[in-house]
Amino acid sequence: MTWTRYNPAATESPGSEQSPDQLMRLLEDTRAKADDHWNQLLRARAEMDNLRKRHERELESAHKFAVESFVSELLQVRDSLELGVSAAAAEGVDPASLKQGAELTLKLLTDVMSKFGVEQQNPLGAPFDPSYHQAISTEVSDEAPANTVTRVLQKGYTLNDRVIRPALVTVAQAPFGSEPSASKKGGEDEVTDQPVGGSLDEQA
Repeated sequence: MTWTRYNPAATESPGSEQSPDQLMRLLEDTRAKADDHWNQLLRARAEMDNLRKRHERELESAHKFAVESFVSELLQVRDSLELGVSAAAAEGVDPASLKQGAELTLKLLTDVMSKFGVEQQNPLGAPFDPSYHQAISTEVSDEAPANTVTRVLQKGYTLNDRVIRPALVTVAQAPFGSEPSASKKGGEDEVTDQPVGGSLDEQA
């Protein structure tokens, strides 16, 4: 069997060759398509760049005004405080009225904080929990079970269950020679007698 090289020119008819005018029109058409594709690419790049800049502006605005709604709610608390200060400066002011106004302002502040997920932690009488409490000292107690919060020196706060400030507490310690309490046997965190201001890890 004999193999022969394929020659495209041999398969074309004599009249299939294109004239220079046809080639020029073909070239111009190809250039027009290339220009159109290039313009589409430029427009797509411009749109992506505009989109990126818009997202950057929105992100910057979100960071800058993230607490806007919280501040709006907090303004009414400030207004109430200013009214209380003005009332206290008046002659013949009734101390009971001032106390009542201060209590209402405090309740207003509590409601605003709660609306935005801020909750107060007052663990008096609760078992010590190093995740939410910071033990400042311990005291021997015959009344409270060991490892129980007996005094709250400063209340703690959480934001959507995340600790913003732990509660500063004093924790009960069993009298020397007594049996461990049931809570201690159950594996709850124990506070040992540490110097004031010890860390949570040291005290847990």
